[in-house]
Amino acid sequence: QVQLVESGGGSVQAGGSLRLSCVASGYTDRSYCMGWFRQAPGKEREGVAAISWSGDTTNYADSVKGQFTISRDNAKNTVYLQMNSLKPEDTAVYYCATGVPYGGSWYPPYFGYWGQGTQVTVSS
Repeated sequence: QVQLVESGGGSVQAGGSLRLSCVASGYTDRSYCMGWFRQAPGKEREGVAAISWSGDTTNYADSVKGQFTISRDNAKNTVYLQMNSLKPEDTAVYYCATGVPYGGSWYPPYFGYWGQGTQVTVSS
């Protein structure tokens, strides 16, 4: 049974930074990517970034390229999302998810495993 637990959310002012963490357990399929998603109030859940098992390849939504960085430490079973220069429009609940091979669709229903989410609030 795969379990994902996010942490690191909080409230920051615009221009600030946060680093989210996602600890995975019971996760052994090395073909799967790990993805970060976010969902703002009244909006659909959207993919933000994804990383391969090895960490050698990453992919980002256009809206966060150059602003967010995804990384992982497999020794700690942890994936990170470093978020810099945060804007009010980055306010959302952020989720990590897995269950799709790297390079596959970011369509959220395809991801079979989700964390509980962590709130990020950016004030102007």
